[in-house]
Amino acid sequence: MKEIKQEEERVILVGVSEQDGDDAIDSLEELKELVRTAGADTVGVVIQNREKIHPGTYVGTGKVEEIRMLLLETGATGIVCDDELSPAQMKNLEDILDIKVMDRTLVILDIFAARATTSEGKIQVELAQLKYSMTRLAGFGRSMSRLGGGIGTRGPGEKKLEMDKRLIKSRISQLKKELRDVQKHRDITRQQRTKNHIPVAAIVGYTNAGKSTLLNHLTDAGVLEEDKLFATLDPTTRLLELPGKQQILLTDTVGFIRKLPHHLIEAFKSTLEEAKYADFIIHVVDASNPKADKQMYIVYDTLKNLNIGEKKIVTLFNKMDKQDADSQMRDFRADYTKKISARNPKDLEAVKDLLAQVLRENKVYMEHVFSYEEAGMIQMVRKQGELLSEEYTTEGIFVKAYVPAEVYDKIIAKNFKKEEPLKSR
Repeated sequence: MKEIKQEEERVILVGVSEQDGDDAIDSLEELKELVRTAGADTVGVVIQNREKIHPGTYVGTGKVEEIRMLLLETGATGIVCDDELSPAQMKNLEDILDIKVMDRTLVILDIFAARATTSEGKIQVELAQLKYSMTRLAGFGRSMSRLGGGIGTRGPGEKKLEMDKRLIKSRISQLKKELRDVQKHRDITRQQRTKNHIPVAAIVGYTNAGKSTLLNHLTDAGVLEEDKLFATLDPTTRLLELPGKQQILLTDTVGFIRKLPHHLIEAFKSTLEEAKYADFIIHVVDASNPKADKQMYIVYDTLKNLNIGEKKIVTLFNKMDKQDADSQMRDFRADYTKKISARNPKDLEAVKDLLAQVLRENKVYMEHVFSYEEAGMIQMVRKQGELLSEEYTTEGIFVKAYVPAEVYDKIIAKNFKKEEPLKSR
């Protein structure tokens, strides 16, 4: 019996550099990784220096002819452009080259469709895909069906892509309603966390910086770790025990990337908002990447676009085992920085100590004698704060602790009429 193997897609990458010193080359390198993650092989790269992207064919006519010759030479099955193409650009290129044409957005959407496992993730991806295809219904012709396998065929599928605008609008409305229901559930969960006074830290960073590895090694979360872009998509929240019996919830978020499609940002807004409502941000940076500074800028720019600001930031320069330990890594926007390897147990303990320090700085130091009738309040201190010591005396239980301001205020209110004042510093 003969084994039938699916032929791997072979693509040519096409980019435009609009000015000297831009990141067009780096962006194409990243697109190559995206294509690899999506399951295709890059067999050629074409880049054109132009003042502006060609409105009709993305690159000029001379480069289109160069691409045609390269297609014949390499036997490529398609091309991938490094920007989101307009419907006209995509159709014109397909008509001229008579080959499958994709853009950066389609590749990213395809990866997300393959990686989404939760119902929420699948809803978000389908919503983004339908919004993307909605703009391409008019005049897209035969290529709209996307017959065959490969990149761009996952998710909604051929049948949904052939829907007319009315049906797609109806489906988009339904998905938005389902996402609103998810948002309500998130709000309830968030409110419950607030009631429990458990602080939350959102882990953000460029894709493949090591966020999932950090979460796994700190909390045994069991999240997929893979040396590919967007290895994990669905957010994961885990409880972490810190020194002093403190607790914190760590929430992983989807990785950021340059030219992140606006369809995805809109669809994943509820997920990305986990960072907006977190008490502080843990920013994971791949210190071994020569473009780490640029990646850090993209992360902060994305956070700014999501209106996430005024948060304490802990930047962890990860993968230092692949980097010179004396290398100068700086993040001037961070409140705290630390060089680590997420797989090193000693570094993980140092991270826990740092997080405990961050939490402690948001609390009030308290020394107080609780009467034995008030012993139940010590449990509140233990649960919501950091109990440093308790000593049983004839007057009562002498406690030293760091507690949230609201807990401190409760104890003050309860003891307001007592002669012995609370000591704090």
